[in-house]
Amino acid sequence: MKHADEGTTRHWMVVFGVIFVCSWCGNQFSPLLLLYKQHDHYSALIVNAFLGVYVFGLAPALLLSGALSDRHGRRPVMFAGIVTAVLASVCLSFSAAGPGGIFAGRLLAGITVGTAMAVGNSWLKELSQPPHDRRADTGAGARRASLAFTLGSAAGALVAGLVAQLSPWGEELPFIVHIAITLPFVWLLWKAPETSTSGGEPGPLYAQFRIPAAGHRRFTRVVLVAAPWIFASAALAYGYVPVLLAGVTGKWGLGYATALTVVALGVAALIQPVAKRIDSPSSARGLVVCLGTVAAALVVGALAVQWSSVWLGMLASVVFGAGIGVGLVSGLLEVQRIASPRDLAGLTGVFYAVAYAGFLSPTVLAAVTPPFSTVALFAGLAVLALVCMLMLLRAYRRHLPRPQARAVRITGDGRVRP
Repeated sequence: MKHADEGTTRHWMVVFGVIFVCSWCGNQFSPLLLLYKQHDHYSALIVNAFLGVYVFGLAPALLLSGALSDRHGRRPVMFAGIVTAVLASVCLSFSAAGPGGIFAGRLLAGITVGTAMAVGNSWLKELSQPPHDRRADTGAGARRASLAFTLGSAAGALVAGLVAQLSPWGEELPFIVHIAITLPFVWLLWKAPETSTSGGEPGPLYAQFRIPAAGHRRFTRVVLVAAPWIFASAALAYGYVPVLLAGVTGKWGLGYATALTVVALGVAALIQPVAKRIDSPSSARGLVVCLGTVAAALVVGALAVQWSSVWLGMLASVVFGAGIGVGLVSGLLEVQRIASPRDLAGLTGVFYAVAYAGFLSPTVLAAVTPPFSTVALFAGLAVLALVCMLMLLRAYRRHLPRPQARAVRITGDGRVRP
C-alpha cells in the first residue's frame, strides 16, 4: 500500500516536468533578441515582429486547448503541445538561414506555452489532490504550476543567454539542448493518468468553448484587473530594461539581459511559498500585494533609466520578480476557487490570455517614446498600477465564489484529514 501511494504521489512530477520544458521553449528566445539585432542585423521592426508572432500562437492555444482537453482529455492535447515544443526548437535552430525559421519557431513556441498553461496547469492541479496526491494541500496545484513555469522560463533564458554570450554557436546550440531534454517527455507524458473524463460541457463541440465561469464577478472585477500586470512585469524587467540600458552595458548587453531574466524569474520562483501565505480565500490580499509590488518596481525602473544604473536595473528586476511570483500564485488560486471542474482548463486559459497581454507593454511604450519620455511613462504606469490596486481594494471581499468541495488526505489509519 505504501509503494502504491508513493507511485500515485509522483504522477504530478511528470506533468511538472512537461510544463517546465514547455516554458523553457517559450523563454529561451528572450535573451537572443540582441544577438539577432546585432549579429544578424535585423531591423528593430523585424525583431519586434519576432516577439509579436508568438502571441498569434499563444492566444488561440490558451483559449482553445483548455476547452478541447475538457472534452477529449488532458493527455492527448498536452501531447500535441509538447510535440510543437520540439518542432519550435527545430525551426529556431535554423535561424541563421533566414527569418522564416524564427517566425515559424516563435509561432509554434506560442502554441506550446499556451497549451502548457491552459492544459498542463489544470492537469497538474488535478494530480495535486486526492486520489492522486493525498499529501498535497489545497493550494499545491497552483504553486506547483507557477513554480514549473518560472523555473522553466528561467532555465531556458539562462542556457540560451550563456551559450550565446560565451560560444560561437548561439543560434543553434540552445535549441539543440532544449530538444534533448524535451524528447523524453514525449514518452513520459503517457505515464501520467488522465484526469478529464467528464466529456466537458454536453452538446456539440462549439458548446465546449463556452466558459460560464468567465462571467463570474470575482473573475471580471478582481482577477482580470490584476492579470495583465503579471506578464507586463516580466516583459519590462527582462525585455525592455536591458534595451534601455544597452548603452551602458555595451558588449555585455546579452549577458546583462540574461541576468535580469534569471533574477526576475528566480525571485518569482523563490517567493512562491511566501505568496501562499499572503493569499487568502476570503479577500483579494494576494493580488493587492502583487500590484503594490509592481508599482514599486516601476518606480525603481524609472530611476534606473534616469540614472543609467545597471544596479538599479537589477534591483527593479528583483522587485518585478516578486510581483510576478505573488501574482501568478494568487491569480491561479483565485481561478481555481472560481472555476468548476468542467471549465477549469478553459478559465485558466482565459486568465493566461489576459495576463500575457501584458507582454505587449514594451511595444506600446516604444510606440509613444517620443513624444513621452521613458521615465514619464514608467511613472505613469506606476500610477495606473496603484489605481488598479484601489479597484481591487474596493472589491476586496466582494463576489467571493461559493466554496467547492475541499481536498482531503487519508492518513495511514484510514482517517480523513483536510
